[in-house]
Amino acid sequence: MQISTRQLIFAGFDDLERAKRFLADKDLVGVDTTALVGHLAHAADPDMALLSLLRLIPHAPAVLELVASSRTAPGLLRVLGASDAMTNFLIRVPESLEVFRNPAPESMQGRDGQELRAELLRAVGADPASGIPPVAKVSGEDGYRALRVAYRKATLSLVHRDLGATDALEAMPAVGRELADLAAAAIEGALAISRAEAAQRFEADDIADLRLAVIGMGKCGAHELNYVSDVDVIYVHSSERLDTDLAHALARELASGISRAIDTMGTEPGLWEVDANLRPEGKDGALSRTLESHAAYYDRWAASWEFQALLKARAIAGDAELGAAYEAMVAPLVWFSSEREGFVDSVQRMRRRVTENIKPAELSHQLKLGPGGLRDVEFTVQLLQLVHGRIDETLRVRSTTGAIVALSMAGYIGRDDAEKFDRSYRFLRVLEHRIQLVNLRRTHQMPHKEADQRVLARSVRSTSGVKLTTAAGLMQRWGETKKLVRQLHERIFYRPLLSNAANLSADEVRLSPEAAQSRLRALGYVDPKAAMRHIEALTGGMRRRAALQRQLLPVLLGWIAEGVDPDAGLLGFRRLSESLGESHWYLGMLRDSNAAAERLCKILSNSRFITDLLEVSPESTAWLGSNKLLQPPGYEALWGEVSSKLQRNLGPDQAIRLIRVIRRREILRTALADGAGVIDQDAVGRALSDNDRAAVRGALEVAQRNEFASTAQVGEFLVVAMGRQGGAEIGYCSDADVMFVQRAFEGADPQAVQEQALRIAAALGSLLGKPMVPAIQAEPRLEIDTALRPEGKSGSLVRSLAAFEEYYSRWAQIWEFQALLRAAPMAGAPELAKDFMEMVRPLRYERVMSEDQLLEIRRIKARVEAERLPRGAEPERHLKLGRGSLSDVEWLVQMMQLVHAKNHPDLRTTSTRPALAAIAAAGIIPSEEVKLLDDAWSLATKIRSGGLICTGRVSDVLPKSWRDMEAVARWCGYAPGEASVMEDDYLKATRRARQVFERYFYGFED
Repeated sequence: MQISTRQLIFAGFDDLERAKRFLADKDLVGVDTTALVGHLAHAADPDMALLSLLRLIPHAPAVLELVASSRTAPGLLRVLGASDAMTNFLIRVPESLEVFRNPAPESMQGRDGQELRAELLRAVGADPASGIPPVAKVSGEDGYRALRVAYRKATLSLVHRDLGATDALEAMPAVGRELADLAAAAIEGALAISRAEAAQRFEADDIADLRLAVIGMGKCGAHELNYVSDVDVIYVHSSERLDTDLAHALARELASGISRAIDTMGTEPGLWEVDANLRPEGKDGALSRTLESHAAYYDRWAASWEFQALLKARAIAGDAELGAAYEAMVAPLVWFSSEREGFVDSVQRMRRRVTENIKPAELSHQLKLGPGGLRDVEFTVQLLQLVHGRIDETLRVRSTTGAIVALSMAGYIGRDDAEKFDRSYRFLRVLEHRIQLVNLRRTHQMPHKEADQRVLARSVRSTSGVKLTTAAGLMQRWGETKKLVRQLHERIFYRPLLSNAANLSADEVRLSPEAAQSRLRALGYVDPKAAMRHIEALTGGMRRRAALQRQLLPVLLGWIAEGVDPDAGLLGFRRLSESLGESHWYLGMLRDSNAAAERLCKILSNSRFITDLLEVSPESTAWLGSNKLLQPPGYEALWGEVSSKLQRNLGPDQAIRLIRVIRRREILRTALADGAGVIDQDAVGRALSDNDRAAVRGALEVAQRNEFASTAQVGEFLVVAMGRQGGAEIGYCSDADVMFVQRAFEGADPQAVQEQALRIAAALGSLLGKPMVPAIQAEPRLEIDTALRPEGKSGSLVRSLAAFEEYYSRWAQIWEFQALLRAAPMAGAPELAKDFMEMVRPLRYERVMSEDQLLEIRRIKARVEAERLPRGAEPERHLKLGRGSLSDVEWLVQMMQLVHAKNHPDLRTTSTRPALAAIAAAGIIPSEEVKLLDDAWSLATKIRSGGLICTGRVSDVLPKSWRDMEAVARWCGYAPGEASVMEDDYLKATRRARQVFERYFYGFED
């Protein structure tokens, strides 16, 4: 009978012309094609099912009998339309068609694990009922094939029942359990083969004496295995008679034999990889250990993540008594692991590593490892188990679905949340199973093509009443599930804390105070009692702020916990929230801007300095919601604001306070922009320098106004920036290196001019150094440092322009010419600034350096290294004076400027990095070596600023404590947990920079 196009479309065919051609194939002569098309409608991919049927008929003509029956055809065609790999197996082993003689039951009925074990042992000729360890009668290629065929036949039966189940989500746990039992049975059969093969090298009595247990880990241990997955195992052995070396050798031989039987190439393809890398010491460790050796390792050397992995450990094959002893040994270690130092960081690092290993092109289609994927569910559930299982034994279950039920029954997850979490997990696992079934390959990628997505939708169309028939419907459901999983993580882990603190409602989950504190401790809070007090203060009461905080804190607590110091972060958040009260913009920003709220939480838990500044300037929090508001305003805008304040005729104390408030505010803005990644390192230096320049100019105007109110002005005054201030590359809370210049008005008394200038200079330092109210611990005062003036601290604080000119022409030392390389006007009389810079131009750029002068520079640098490095400081860790650090790079750059700026105008800059670029462009130092200098200088600068930002303390030394190092590393852009990476990078960068420095500064060669 001719099949219509409409019938084919209704059945779900994609390639209609090919379907008509196949249905007319000679092998289907006599088959009721109308009925066949109706049966093919049961298949997820009718096109593949029909093709597979035609491929199968020549090898197994009996398949036509099954297709002709309405009892057996739907089940067979469901399998042929879901798994090309199963079709290939049926072609290789046609007698396996007997699986389809009976229809699949509508509800999934799993097979008993002992029954599967017996079946696979009998397949290799071993006696499953024997009181001694089973030994196969067939081994080698014949044994491998027999085992694999029996395994795949059992898998075929499971696929038949799985695809026939009315509710795929309901069936999922039973499918995972049977797959795990089937894998255990395969390993038992492989061990029986391995014993037979070992008899060729070892004595039979020795083999019988060795007790070997196989411990299933991961999904196999949890009884929730995929159709295709590595089976993670750990081997443990014991012997009462054999010596240690022989026992180890025999255990290694048996373990290796298991892998050969399961996964070597053969006439029947391998099943899956037996992965023993979760064993102590991983790939570097012994393949098998004694129980005592395992115990010693876990007691002394195991990392926290290894205990999390042991949560799933279950004896699956081999000696049952030894396996039970292993389970009993590790159980206490698992359930007390959350008390270990660094536990949270270890768990978070492992989760990040999983995410980081995803290829960017695959992230959006990752079913397992991406955001809202299977790993998010599993990590959330496992962390809750490890936190609360220490005191609540009902949570000590291995499977994820079982753990969700246990957590809900014990009150750690609300019933509604538990149901949603469970259904989301089941749905994701069903998708994973169906995708893997096609080729029986390990994959966790959602299909990219619409046709493949449509097939997948049909394969899971029966899911607890949710009908999925289109690609768009499937992808929408998947997207909703991912979003829900992320939301549930926040609710499940954090909401009970709020319920405990704020008594939200009668149907909210309630934790005991002890359980809530355990959860906070596991998140990384050192003082969970204090954290609970802060949560209670934030969420208590009926005001709008408290209601909104109850909604937001599940998310905010998570972001705060990701920082280095969650306790300080939560305290800072509480203080900030109390300062801002019911401010509509603040609550709105937290509610509506995830980026701003996340920035705030992470800054509060990583930076003591910024937290202190926000406490006295809470309104600045608003900048976090806008990259535009975070941009530093620049010198002209700052001076315009300072100037407008000074026009109010305020007293000196009021005026200088406003100037310093503006400066402190702009330091905060720069730090927030820096932390948010809105500006780069060079922009940070410029912004801080512009800020200081505006503050010094404002303070100078206040000092002069006060001076000239009682004494007539008799001269001009100039502040010249020196050092890193002159180079516009300062850090947070840098001193202002300056020189003071004066010039008398015509006819004025030189002595009176000098005295007036000294009073102005003294007033300037005093005004800028006044304590702020309110004060903070790391107050960003601007200290005036005049040590770079002629004759240093022994010289006059202020000199006239003529005195400067005479000094530099007659008495100046080479280091003073070097210091002038960074001189730049900062504040004061414009004409005097112009004349001063014209005077110093030939001194710093047009001199011809003699060999004696170069030698003197080298001597001074060597003396600085020997004398100024603090006692006990490690030279390789000092950021300013250490080997290859800031001082080395800057001295080398300045020597190159003194020598070459006369002929290379691009070298005439006060800033280090532009000078380095000019040195490379001129070919004075090869560009690859200049890059080494630039890398070391940049990293040292960033770490130096990060030290103050994160700890609130000024330090010129690479941190040694883990917490400080970790905080600084994050500030410098390293991923969490990469403190040691930053340390290694710095030591490597400065070591290389030092080699370049010595080569070109001292003339040393490698």
